[in-house]
Amino acid sequence: MNNEQAVQQDERLIILDTETTGINPREGHRIVEVGCVEMINRQLTGRSFHVYINPLFEMDQEVINIHGLTNEFLRDKPLFSQVADDFVEFIKGARLVIHNAKFDIGFMDNEFALLKRNIPNTRDMCTVIDTLHVSKDEFGSPKTLDYLARYYRVDKLVDRTYHGALIDAQLLAFVYVEMTRKQSVLNLSAGSESGDSNAIRRLPAQRTKLKIIQASADELIKHNERLAIVAEKGSEPIWPQ
Repeated sequence: MNNEQAVQQDERLIILDTETTGINPREGHRIVEVGCVEMINRQLTGRSFHVYINPLFEMDQEVINIHGLTNEFLRDKPLFSQVADDFVEFIKGARLVIHNAKFDIGFMDNEFALLKRNIPNTRDMCTVIDTLHVSKDEFGSPKTLDYLARYYRVDKLVDRTYHGALIDAQLLAFVYVEMTRKQSVLNLSAGSESGDSNAIRRLPAQRTKLKIIQASADELIKHNERLAIVAEKGSEPIWPQ
């Protein structure tokens, strides 16, 4: 990631995805589902925002086949105008993590504009990390969420029979953690006497040796139980020992 995408450890991240009636809001297409999960310190907090939305018109079957949301199912769901305030409150001030952010933000800003409530554009309320662009930096070409999930071996952690917004947001959270894992290393240049932030800080040769704390029997049991859960979901643990 570049400096604009660097994330503070305690920064509030919202992993976000939407489902829509088509690909272009300028053609009248609308959002039909919003799914968000919250992450702090690279850990899911358990807080989420999820809502289905009535687009006020009938969708084509081709679109229904993608996200599985039928016209009948959405008919009694709230309008975007009825959920907009809660949605804005949930994302405002956070850093959004979105795969192909241009698409989702285009639809979100269109919905905000239609309300005529002077709601700011998304990028005026939040900063944004686009994992599609990050994947281009990492792999040399932009990759789909499905590709990244398989590459980072998290694809079995979420059931994606349909590409629901909340489901995809949960999957993107797992992908994001793996994609940015190398950024969680300590900044060893801190406190360098030279004042150069890129300088190597040498540790004294006579420093006190670090204490090694062995896992207790109970901790080992819990560790093995967690590995069994991961294996049961069809994934292979990357930390077996």
